[in-house]
Amino acid sequence: MITIEYLPFIFFIIALFYSSVGFGGGSSYLAIMSLFLTNFYEIRSTALVLNICVVSIGTIIFVRNKVFDFKLFWPFLVSSIPLAYFGAQLRLSQEVFFLILGASLILSGVAMMVRYIQAKLESQEFGLVKKLSLGGGVGFLAGVSGIGGGIFLSPTLNLLNWANPRTVASLASVFILVNSISGLIGLTVAGTFEVDVNLIWKLVLAVVLGGGIGSYYSSKKFNLRFLGGLTAILVIYVGLRLVLMHGFGINI
Repeated sequence: MITIEYLPFIFFIIALFYSSVGFGGGSSYLAIMSLFLTNFYEIRSTALVLNICVVSIGTIIFVRNKVFDFKLFWPFLVSSIPLAYFGAQLRLSQEVFFLILGASLILSGVAMMVRYIQAKLESQEFGLVKKLSLGGGVGFLAGVSGIGGGIFLSPTLNLLNWANPRTVASLASVFILVNSISGLIGLTVAGTFEVDVNLIWKLVLAVVLGGGIGSYYSSKKFNLRFLGGLTAILVIYVGLRLVLMHGFGINI
């Protein structure tokens, strides 16, 4: 039987896998911690802290490798930050929270899967209004769900054929970073930020190691189509599991 002592190892694998496609892993952190921890606010707060740790590394690597382009990305970020802050201040019951998260993940995973099985990964440019709208909408959902939002934004952009997968991954990484920080501030202001110091430092160490390795290979060597497909499967599974567990009491 898996116990809480195994969480650092599990989170190392999650951070390695998710960071390779520009994500922080917040959705899986939330799902797994819900099996071991009873304090809902601790689960949500810890996931945001771990997100920040993972994507900070990815952001640095993407910037150093000149994949991140602020002129291209700023509209997504500007509209998302304030809405992530307000979304994080909403007080939801644990059941409603996980149902919203699960449904969102299923839709995101399906969109991601459709994008990555396409024969060609073509790209097109978005106008300012479209970028602001997408950034704001996903930012609010990120704040409500307690994760950085990259796992919602990335498949949406991929499905709409915006830029290439590596550029989208770099945007997702920075998007998660700024919105996780904004969400964390929102939780603090709302008085719902809670963490277990004895546990979180072990998890931080695990995700920093995993995230560092995954982000390095993301910018250098990994087959992003293959990783995108695998990530989509994982996202759909996590979302389905959350919906069945918290909506119907079925544990898979």
